[in-house]
Amino acid sequence: MLLLSIIGCTHKRAEGGAEQPAFVRGEGGGAADEGELPHFDLGEIEDGGELIVLTTYGPSTFFEFRGEYFGSQYMIACEYAKSIGVGVRVEVATSVKDMVGKLLSGEGDMIACAISLPDSLREKLAPVGGDVISAYLDSMARGQGDEKWKPSGQAAWVVRSDAPELQASLARWMGEHGDDFYGYATVKARSTSGRTYAPRRKVAAPVLNAARGQISVHDAVFKRYASSCRWDWRLLAAQAYQESAFDEGAVSYMGAMGLMQLMPGTARDMGVGEDEVFEAESNVRGAVRYIRSLDRHYSSIASADERINFILAAYNAGPGHVDDARALARKYGKDPDRWFGNVEVLVLRMSESEYYNQPEVKHGYFRGSETQGYVSSIRGRWEEYRRKVRGM
Repeated sequence: MLLLSIIGCTHKRAEGGAEQPAFVRGEGGGAADEGELPHFDLGEIEDGGELIVLTTYGPSTFFEFRGEYFGSQYMIACEYAKSIGVGVRVEVATSVKDMVGKLLSGEGDMIACAISLPDSLREKLAPVGGDVISAYLDSMARGQGDEKWKPSGQAAWVVRSDAPELQASLARWMGEHGDDFYGYATVKARSTSGRTYAPRRKVAAPVLNAARGQISVHDAVFKRYASSCRWDWRLLAAQAYQESAFDEGAVSYMGAMGLMQLMPGTARDMGVGEDEVFEAESNVRGAVRYIRSLDRHYSSIASADERINFILAAYNAGPGHVDDARALARKYGKDPDRWFGNVEVLVLRMSESEYYNQPEVKHGYFRGSETQGYVSSIRGRWEEYRRKVRGM
């Protein structure tokens, strides 16, 4: 069954993050100088069915969360791609200089990241939609109370000057749809029947009745499935509270759904159908299947207790981000098989470009403080549950 899907686009990256030619297109493209890949204008892009977008990792540009892809400017670029009837491929650069170099060499069609283009490059490159994208990011900076959203200088997206049709098409589209950017960049969970689910969450008490040994109304479900992943059922309950506060109808702002906040792709992969995702038992069943897969992923970690920390972290951030932090832990002399005081130290740095742009990092930016807090909160609540509620 096809589960709810996040409205978005595709992203492709070379296996293992190795440096590879960004793309190979069919014959018939524009002539390229020696050492350059062919570049294309709007007609060739439409014929090829793919718009190659250059951007950087960051909260307003592009990032991965639990196997799905987000970022305001990425999502806006997806909407433009839909308007011309093509898909999107993202090529992530490490800096503005890197993006500009890739665009000049033909490794992408446009930069979908608000940058200030120096006058020295304006013969070869053209800024597009500066007023529109700057106004959107300014409004987001005010709304989020975070100046990191605000671009510096006369920021705009960028295309090559020898792609005038793409330049005109993008400029016209941005002018017509600038007022819609907020909606384009808002995550929506939509069913195959067309229903859109708005974010919601009802908060319950962390312990329903300690005297009776009852954590929640879902205790029987936690007990039924926890054994299949060899967890204490109270640990599963602690995770469920962290995810949804025991609300089986919860939908997050990132599109996660149900008691255990399954992302659409994860739920689909774990066999949870669209008509089951808000059923407590089906959602927990899918979550436990995912936990088992993460347990296998981290099977090289000998300590079962340590492995729980990595499973929780990967459930929150995705295993790719956790694996990146483990790689950095090795680099900086920390133990990659221990969480507290070791891998968590690097996780906390994963929202800093100095760290997420390092060559060992294959999945880029993420809010490591959220993941660190997630693991600590669940471990703490589990300890509380073990003090207040008997195991069986």
